[in-house]
Amino acid sequence: MSTFRRHGVDGTFTLHHLSFVLFNSYTFLLVFLPIALIGWNALKRAPFRVVLGWLVLVSLAYYGVWNPDPTKPWSPKYVLLILGSCTANYYLGRRLSALKFTRPGKLLLTGGVTANLALLGYFKYAGFLGGILHSLTGWPASIPDIVLPLAISFFTFLQIAYLVDAYRGETEEYHFTDYLLFVTFFPHLIAGPLIHHREMMPQFRKSQHGWHRDFPVALGMFLMGLFKKVVIADNVARIATPIFGLAAEHGRDPTMLEAWIGAVAYALQLYFDFSGYSDMALGSARLFGIRFPLNFHSPYKADSIVEFWRRWHMTLSRFLRDYLYIPLGGNRKGPARRYVNLFLTMLLGGLWHGAGWTFIMWGALHGMFLCVNHAWFGLRKKMAWSALPKPLAIALTFIAVLVGWVFFRAHDFSSAGRLLASMFGLHGLGGWPDKATRVIQSVEPLKLIPVLIGVWLLPNTQEIFARYRPALRVSGAPYPAGGTRRWWQWRPTKAFAAATVLLAIATGLQFDKVSEFIYFQF
Repeated sequence: MSTFRRHGVDGTFTLHHLSFVLFNSYTFLLVFLPIALIGWNALKRAPFRVVLGWLVLVSLAYYGVWNPDPTKPWSPKYVLLILGSCTANYYLGRRLSALKFTRPGKLLLTGGVTANLALLGYFKYAGFLGGILHSLTGWPASIPDIVLPLAISFFTFLQIAYLVDAYRGETEEYHFTDYLLFVTFFPHLIAGPLIHHREMMPQFRKSQHGWHRDFPVALGMFLMGLFKKVVIADNVARIATPIFGLAAEHGRDPTMLEAWIGAVAYALQLYFDFSGYSDMALGSARLFGIRFPLNFHSPYKADSIVEFWRRWHMTLSRFLRDYLYIPLGGNRKGPARRYVNLFLTMLLGGLWHGAGWTFIMWGALHGMFLCVNHAWFGLRKKMAWSALPKPLAIALTFIAVLVGWVFFRAHDFSSAGRLLASMFGLHGLGGWPDKATRVIQSVEPLKLIPVLIGVWLLPNTQEIFARYRPALRVSGAPYPAGGTRRWWQWRPTKAFAAATVLLAIATGLQFDKVSEFIYFQF
């Protein structure tokens, strides 16, 4: 399977092999995770630093086994890259703690953030920027392939947040092993959540006490995430991929019905792919007695774009708010500046997801949606208008998100434009095409109906496991929230044990392939 990207002249990406670090691979499930757990449990009476050292060791092994090109010899340079980045930022953070709120400290912080962004920029954006320059000037004549190191976006953002907090005097004097584990702990290393040092470091000192009580909860959450990925996301992808492929070709245009089915299918694929990964990240961390912050909370139930971003990739939203939107001025400098800050924050959020014009457009759309949403809230309050009926508000929000996802998924502007034109009837109001020209079978779209019902009507994972505090609350979001206990909430009973076994069997029956999580690309 593929895991790294090479930037070409057009800013597109080529992906190569990865299986060991995929949560849904046999190697991870049957080899790596058991070894990590057995070693960690065997060392529970060892000194604290030895226990942390074991977790650092297995996390670096998890990261280091990755080989971007299996046709060539393995190289340690990517392990050295993450170790070098962690070492430099750790000592820089310690120095910033001593210089907090001083002019030399501010200069040092600026230099540290710039160096981190320059490293990320070289690997992630050099090819994209070189392609733009080539198209405008013809120079450079050729652009070398640049391998995007695994997880560089995530560990760079983690460390920028740490430097800023060190300058603000909000960090403690961590031991280097603590810091290294905070950055590299394998359940969150590849695709988040973007954890905060204050959330994680105290937990490692307590994680060995009563871990066996966490095991059934952790296993249930992990299996639920695996089910979402293997049984739902990967099957829905078989509907979305051919339709987006049709839009990228130079043959016929998708019909209106095909285009809507393709867009909805991809929205559901991405939803269950990311929701499944988030559940598995929470579950695998909980196996070691660690609770991560909640990162995903039924975002398609949101009744506004503002609410959507409180529910989707919640830790990234927190990072963009705390380390970009608020430093830009937030809402402190008037409405006009607030809208500019919102738009810029989402534009950069789109660019973070990928070096390509479609990602920039996706970010720009969400920036515009947020501005319109806040303006609507203000007008409603001023005119004393009542809110839209909730089902209508949810539907409008979903359609807006759907339009954005078309750009997020599409190969380029041209294919995104073709699909959107078909969705909104510019290529006619056609229904299902003739049998000879179909790219998916006529029965395939019927699979989307129960999936949509599940998205909008069924409880999510953290609601099912709410009795056992499955995740930490993210500041600014009211989730997870307490409430009345329900009969369907998970408990360590025979009935729920049987349900867990059935979930595992259903997943195992579909476990005939290894597919990458979409967010591994970022």
